[in-house]
Amino acid sequence: MSAEAADREAATSSRPCTPPQTSWFEFVLEEALLEQHLQKPSPDPPPVQLIVQFLEQASKPSVNEQNQVQPPPDNKRNRILKLLALKVAAHLKWDLDVLEKSLSVPVLNMLLNELLCISKVPPGTKHVDVDLSSLPPTTAMAILLYNRWAIRTIVQSSFPVKQVKPGPPQLNVMNHIQQEKELTENILKVLKEQAADSILVLEGALKLNKDLYVHTIRTLDLLAMEPGMVNGETESSTAGLKISAEEIQCQVCYDLGAIYFQQGSTNAAVHEKAKEKFFKTKELIAKNGSSSLHFTIDEERLAGYCQACEVLTSSSDDASQQATPYSQIHSCLKSGKYQDIVKIFLEDNLTLNLPEQFRQSVLRELFQKAQQGNDALDEVCFKVCVCNTICDVLQGRIIDIQFCQLFLKPTKEKIDFLLEVCSGSINLENASEELKRRMAAFLKNLCLGMEDLQFVFMISSHELFIKLLKDDERKLLIDQMRKRSPRINLCTKPVTSFYDIPASASVNIGQLEHQLILSVDPWRIRQILIELHGMTSERQFWTISNKWEVPNVYGNVILGIKDSLTRDLVYILMAKGLHCCAIKDFVHAKQLFAACLELVTEFSPKLRQVMLNEMLLLDIYTHEAGPGASGERPPSDLISRVRGYLEMRVPDIPLRQVIAEECVAFLLNWCENEYLTMQVPLPLVQTNPYVKLGQLLAATCKELPGPKESRRTAKDLWEVVVQICSVSNQHKRGNDGRVSLIKHRESTLGIMYRSELLSFIKKLREPLVLTTILSLFVKLHNVREDIVNDIAAEHISIWPSSIPNLQSVDFEAVAITVKELVSYALTINANNHFWLIIQADIYFATNQYSAALHYYLQAGAVCSDFFNKMVPPDVYTDQVIKRMIKCCSLLNCHTQVAILCQFLREVDYKTAFKALQEQNSHDAMDSYYEYIWDVTILEYLTYLHHKRGETDKRQIAIKAIGQTELNASNPEEVLQLAAQRRKKKFLQAMAKLYF
Repeated sequence: MSAEAADREAATSSRPCTPPQTSWFEFVLEEALLEQHLQKPSPDPPPVQLIVQFLEQASKPSVNEQNQVQPPPDNKRNRILKLLALKVAAHLKWDLDVLEKSLSVPVLNMLLNELLCISKVPPGTKHVDVDLSSLPPTTAMAILLYNRWAIRTIVQSSFPVKQVKPGPPQLNVMNHIQQEKELTENILKVLKEQAADSILVLEGALKLNKDLYVHTIRTLDLLAMEPGMVNGETESSTAGLKISAEEIQCQVCYDLGAIYFQQGSTNAAVHEKAKEKFFKTKELIAKNGSSSLHFTIDEERLAGYCQACEVLTSSSDDASQQATPYSQIHSCLKSGKYQDIVKIFLEDNLTLNLPEQFRQSVLRELFQKAQQGNDALDEVCFKVCVCNTICDVLQGRIIDIQFCQLFLKPTKEKIDFLLEVCSGSINLENASEELKRRMAAFLKNLCLGMEDLQFVFMISSHELFIKLLKDDERKLLIDQMRKRSPRINLCTKPVTSFYDIPASASVNIGQLEHQLILSVDPWRIRQILIELHGMTSERQFWTISNKWEVPNVYGNVILGIKDSLTRDLVYILMAKGLHCCAIKDFVHAKQLFAACLELVTEFSPKLRQVMLNEMLLLDIYTHEAGPGASGERPPSDLISRVRGYLEMRVPDIPLRQVIAEECVAFLLNWCENEYLTMQVPLPLVQTNPYVKLGQLLAATCKELPGPKESRRTAKDLWEVVVQICSVSNQHKRGNDGRVSLIKHRESTLGIMYRSELLSFIKKLREPLVLTTILSLFVKLHNVREDIVNDIAAEHISIWPSSIPNLQSVDFEAVAITVKELVSYALTINANNHFWLIIQADIYFATNQYSAALHYYLQAGAVCSDFFNKMVPPDVYTDQVIKRMIKCCSLLNCHTQVAILCQFLREVDYKTAFKALQEQNSHDAMDSYYEYIWDVTILEYLTYLHHKRGETDKRQIAIKAIGQTELNASNPEEVLQLAAQRRKKKFLQAMAKLYF
């Protein structure tokens, strides 16, 4: 159970090799001085550092005549030094708190191992296999001390450590620190491997119902005597310092609770065990008192552990669960009852029991949940932030920046809640003058920082404000605000409501304009405009809001209307309708457009057609966002109206290009390929670039299942897209007379700009159309001769393999377009494995190997029910597997490389063997051996580990070979089933690693 002798040898061999410089007479003198030192009632300074000195002297390696370094000899000198170190620890009553604070992990490990040796615990013996009840009391106590220290060290190592600022570099000191750090890590590794055994030993100690004894200076002296002179006294039940059974249980329960609490971060059920141990510790301390214990327990830390366990464990007793605010808040966060958190914080603002750090941590968690898309939490975050801010104000702390950000745009509801919190957080009858002064200063500064008079009046007229600020303070505040803005005229008496101010004609116009901006009711808009035009004829009311925007092609026609009221009404109705359409408020948009259509029908056929076109676009949007989103086909009359718009030949009608774009995308999304291919008029194809592009896409999609000879339209589409992605070259003569070549990224040679093409594609949702255009861009990306990492795509073979003028294509723009198209396509269907493979190939080509593996694995997972079925061979082709192998290799996951080499149609033994030879592997190495089914690779692993002397790993490989299902004599079906089962488990393990 104790650290192996090899570890102790490593500890000693890592120290500087210097010959001993202390004579034998000096050791005798040291022992005499130590005896005198320990006999003092309170030695000063504490003798803990003597342990380090004695053990370092005892562990110094020796040098023989041939100048070879030898382990420290087991001679009388070294035995006396070790005994002196044990005596110092015995003088300190083996108090682990004292020893751990002063001694490093390697020194304390050496000390406790010496205690085990002198207590007759055989080295290499597993403590879990020993019956404590049958051992001598001091031997059992030594085992308990060692295992308690092991558990405490594991727990302590999990805590963050503040890095000490290094001083001037000193080579010898740095080497010593590095050696001690490496040694500590090795010991911790051993302790963690043995943690389960240590826990079992301590659990067994709780069943011992008898007192134990720990070595004292006297018993250590007796052990050092000749065997014949001891007469068995050290093994009697009364030798040494008595430790009562209840004290042992108290210490062991506390240490077990700490390790269970640490393990509970990955296993919630273990928190129940921790709670049980801590509560038992609390009971024992309450029963016996902490003063009776030889080893003290930090009761404040114990109380913290108990409180944390109450919060983290669910209790069947609701009353006990809701005993503390911490458990209540934790329960609210788990159940989503966020408004209850606000109530708890409001109540705590009077008592101020919750620490500031805890309040801030709750607010951070709420903000994080809100940022993940829970919009309902915005209001809760604001309310909790206000509660925290008022708490800070009352305690004299600085106001947090989050509060200032939330109050950049105050509203009436925010002010109301703020005043409610202020009133509920201070009891004016019992509050001190200091608290009243802080609250008054906060409210006064809040008023000074606001621009809106309505909110200022709300605060200054509140009952709390009037009670806290005296008359002269309120007058001074008014003077300050008057200086800030001379137009403000405040009376000294609190104004009950902002709306009590007498209204003038200008105020009435302002109020009507405000209502005009907010209203979306067409008849109310008409009524307000009539009232405004009746009050003044000088204003153009379509200009009062800079948010009202009408396309320029429409604006010229609308602003040509002579009657100012009609002009304002048409402009505002259209602007509000377009805004509602943009924010997907289709109901109000339809009402506004219908009213505008009815109005313009009376006097303008041109504007009537404009409104019909906009209503068609609105109906397309409405269907796509409603029934179309669930797959329901549009009604036939809507399809007829779309065709009618495309074929419309009314002269002088202002048209928005976006309507034609949406109409063509609409027809492609609902597979109206027959109309686009055969029935669309030829003049329309020649004049409208979106119709031409839609026709070529529809024809290409129709011909995809057919023979290659019928793919003339695919070539036409290819030429159109290549022309769009081409750059125009110009020559320019510089100041030095040289001619330089200038490339224009947006070419005018094509039927549209590349940005327009990308915008159009992002309106498409039909998978076949998206796959077609995506494969075209992938092929165009791969055409360049200097490209190394080609991207795979479906239907890529239908496109031409070369371009006559390679230099004319802007391949940088093509690469950007491919990335944007794949990202968009995955928003339409995140489970399309061909699109996922394209995304993975893009990451592979840009050296982002971890992301590439993520998408390669996701592609396999979505088409195999998370690898429970076989991944289709057209998804995991040899090219994909080789790229996964390269990703793992460049990520230094060499064992994964060897396993993936089995996935190829022909196993790549050369790559697998080369990967297994790598010793700097970042994956789990031997824990992956169970996923290897190729016996040749397993045999090579066995040979490799044997050659390196890695016995444990060799045994794992031999165990993997020995499984009966891998026997070469098995039928082929059995071997394939074994391989498939290992493929499934490996890919699932990889997915959990990279998802």
